[in-house]
Amino acid sequence: MTTQTETETHTPGVAKRISLKRYSPHYWRVTFNHPPLNIFEPEMLRQVNEIIAAIETDDQVKVVVFDSAVEGFFLIHLDFLANLDDLAHLPPGPAGLHPWPEMLVRLSRSPVVSLALIRGRATGMGSELALACDMRFASREKAILSQFEVGAGLVPGGGPMARLSRLMGRGRALEVILSADDVSGDLAERYGYVNRSLPDADLDGFVDALATRIASFDQQTIADTKRLVNAANLPPDIEIESGWNACVASMARPATQQRIKTLIERGFCKPGDAENRLGDFVGH
Repeated sequence: MTTQTETETHTPGVAKRISLKRYSPHYWRVTFNHPPLNIFEPEMLRQVNEIIAAIETDDQVKVVVFDSAVEGFFLIHLDFLANLDDLAHLPPGPAGLHPWPEMLVRLSRSPVVSLALIRGRATGMGSELALACDMRFASREKAILSQFEVGAGLVPGGGPMARLSRLMGRGRALEVILSADDVSGDLAERYGYVNRSLPDADLDGFVDALATRIASFDQQTIADTKRLVNAANLPPDIEIESGWNACVASMARPATQQRIKTLIERGFCKPGDAENRLGDFVGH
């Protein structure tokens, strides 16, 4: 890799959970770093928006890789110990979507190529961000992907119904989402959840080589090619909006509130067995 330059993308006085490093003008890395779980707290929504805005407004970047600095966790779900009322009811963005699904739509539609390097758990919002990327590559030994929400009484809100059904077909998408279970790297590859599952020792080198290769190609050609693939495969906004609306409605149901309370009492949103084996916990 070339020499990296780190860019500050956070408000002074607020802990930075996401770093942006430019390995070259054309190749960037975005790293989630919120130990111990890389849990998605409400403040991270604004920090993700800053990252997406930086990608959209730079006229040289061609490829961005999303990865993690936290052992065992790529990025996981919302922090349900935080006050989520304000987050759930934020005003819509320019496209009329809630800021979280809108940011994912913007990432998918950006002319910049996005790759997710998944080592550790990509659960809930982490899975949704990975699905919004153009390509996903997983550690065979360490990656776990999951849309756990149905097990907590929730409808997933970041578009996995629309995206997974296009990647793996209706039956497998329903299996992944309705089972709310953990999906290993190898099974994720077999189902089409990720592009490839690679030995952990080879993952970084493979993704870096691919990102460097794409970043060496003509920018306009990359953008035109991605635009045409998007036209054939990206879900329309109405599908993403419907998923978010169903998610917000499910949050308010008493049965959901009780189920989340029970999960929290058993260790949900805290370091330990509940988050390390979330698929088992929501299933029991």
